Amino acid sequence: MRRSGGKCGVAALAAILLALLCGGGRALGQDSAAAGETGDEWPWYVAPSLGFIDFEGNEEFYDSVVGSVVVGYDFNEMWSFEAGLNLAPALIGRPQPARERFPNSYAVGLAGDGLFHFTRWDRVDPYLAAGLGFLHYGEPLYFGKQDEWLMRGGGGVMYHINDEWALRADGRGMLRGFGSDSKATAVYSAGVVWYWGARVPQSLVAVGGPLDSDGDGLTDEREAAIGTDPFDPDTDKDRLSDGQEVLEYNTNPLDPDTDIDMLRDGDEVYDYSTDPLVRDTDHGGVADGHEVIEDKTNPLDPKDDLYLIELYIQFDYDKSVIKPQFFPDLDIVAKVIERNPGSTARIEGHADKLKTSLAPYNLALSKRRARAVLEYLVAQRGIARSRLESEGYGFSRPKEPNDPVKGNPANRRVEVYIKGVDMANLPEGAPPHPSMR
Repeated sequence: MRRSGGKCGVAALAAILLALLCGGGRALGQDSAAAGETGDEWPWYVAPSLGFIDFEGNEEFYDSVVGSVVVGYDFNEMWSFEAGLNLAPALIGRPQPARERFPNSYAVGLAGDGLFHFTRWDRVDPYLAAGLGFLHYGEPLYFGKQDEWLMRGGGGVMYHINDEWALRADGRGMLRGFGSDSKATAVYSAGVVWYWGARVPQSLVAVGGPLDSDGDGLTDEREAAIGTDPFDPDTDKDRLSDGQEVLEYNTNPLDPDTDIDMLRDGDEVYDYSTDPLVRDTDHGGVADGHEVIEDKTNPLDPKDDLYLIELYIQFDYDKSVIKPQFFPDLDIVAKVIERNPGSTARIEGHADKLKTSLAPYNLALSKRRARAVLEYLVAQRGIARSRLESEGYGFSRPKEPNDPVKGNPANRRVEVYIKGVDMANLPEGAPPHPSMR
């Protein structure tokens, strides 16, 4: 019966390879990523095992004990690859017809298998396996060979105790040689599996106190009262946590720019050392954000602030025509520029915001109104166009909060920033620079 083992081994190995190919084709056609934990968080594992090797009846050795150590890697939820070292330390020679008894020896081998899992991360995890192997014997066999290549096929099952440990049982048929010289050997083993890195450290959580889900220093109950998100430590995305804003800086955790100076509260604290509660930290007359973004001046030094004149010109609805009663205000701007020959001016138009305000419309209107001021200074006062520039910002740069119904007249303004002004020599009627007060 044992002499037919070679043919049986060939048939068994072919069947296993066919099953692997069919199953693997289905697996590779699917998305292996599953929702939640998929098991591939810890792909490496080690599996020592102990078993016995079952030789054919006409071979040189009796069945013997064999030990193995396998290192495996989970490629995805269906496929694993293993490389192992096998050792049969005490092979007892078998008497052969018309031959002397074969001497006792040992065998050491290497093996590489691909495993196809049916239910990889269920408690019970059956699989098929196929691969190649190599055996080296301590003594040459009857035909002078001391090394053999093997084709391996079989299967097994793992029982997952937890994420870190599993038990496994395996059976492999090994086909050694081909044709009439082929021999079939089987190995049966049992062992354990340890997954590298899968141990979850003990986590001690204090319970019973107020809940702070996002760890920002404010309890969920207090965040609900304030209106901040209890699951987001920085609700307004200004680089300061909600707890810092409420408990340390007294800024608004629902508004990234509490003082409306065009700089986020966190940028003021971490990058510029300005006061997130004061629009003009150095009291030089220009908002911190305008100094940083437009003027490139120091928001902590009042002496380098540009000279700012704010104009509150009342235009007709949807118009950019300047009424004559506002000419005297523009003339003061012209006198400042005329008295400082090297000066230049930037004219900015702004709008307030109502609930129904449209950004594109207000942006275009503020640009036209700022341009109207520039054209007046050129046409009526003879200021060189090269010394002037204009821009409009709609309602994107307010100086005070807007009411959703009434807006805010303070935000409907034209600002003229003049560079290169001698603050001690301003014309009559011009507002004094804060540094000169």
